[in-house]
Amino acid sequence: MTDDMLDYSRPGPLTRLTADQFRLLEGLPDDPVGICSVVQNLVIQPADAAAAGVSEERFAEKNIRPVSELIAALTTLDPAPLCQTRAPGRRVVGTCRHFATIACALLRAKGIPSRARCGFGTCFVEGRGVDHWITEYWRADAGRWVRVDTEHLGHGYVHRPEDLAPSEFLTGGEAWIRYRKGLVNPHMFGVAGVDYAWGPAEISGNAVRDLAALCKREMLPWDEWGLMTEAYEGKTGHDYDLLIDAVAETCVGGDAAAALTGLYAHENLTVPQHMIS
Repeated sequence: MTDDMLDYSRPGPLTRLTADQFRLLEGLPDDPVGICSVVQNLVIQPADAAAAGVSEERFAEKNIRPVSELIAALTTLDPAPLCQTRAPGRRVVGTCRHFATIACALLRAKGIPSRARCGFGTCFVEGRGVDHWITEYWRADAGRWVRVDTEHLGHGYVHRPEDLAPSEFLTGGEAWIRYRKGLVNPHMFGVAGVDYAWGPAEISGNAVRDLAALCKREMLPWDEWGLMTEAYEGKTGHDYDLLIDAVAETCVGGDAAAALTGLYAHENLTVPQHMIS
């Protein structure tokens, strides 16, 4: 991996559209938040899909990683341009990761620097950080990355989901640093709807996924590689914690391409090629 691969205005392996899909971008808004808003009409969460009567075999769509394949599945259901509203049953089945990553792909297709970020929403359940993905875009006039909760725009969880406050979403690395400093209870961070996926390993897992996303490898929320499985099983120790310390500090910096790509090259952090291709 080379540093120029972190040009966030250009697609990565999982956010690259096919040549024939660019026609589907016609009619998209020009502003980044408007583009993110369009994605709400493209993806449906599994629970909502079940309520809408979507057939069970379609639930495998949530396991699709490349955005081009997600859009192919979407346009098989409805070939209309992406800007057109789709009925719930004609949206691709996915998670917060799919909302965030499709938005990232559309922004990059328009040359707008953007990134998908993996971490925890702190506004869904009081006192807890819930596994979540959001989209960032670079606002040049303000000189900063703006965080957008693509899935929940207009849903009222926070006052301004189009520009999340620092306390409303923590990346995996940000949560890890707070845990290591004793500022948060790690067992309050995990996956909604289950009682077992909570604790330090959930935070470290999202820190590794966030590093991969910053290196333009936006994986699925349940993808595991390196020592992630061992961490979930409680089989890692001090040395792995120190590695995650480095991941967290590097990702919180976020803009040092050489540092990000250098760390990502570590044998326990690189996403296996077969999971990307």
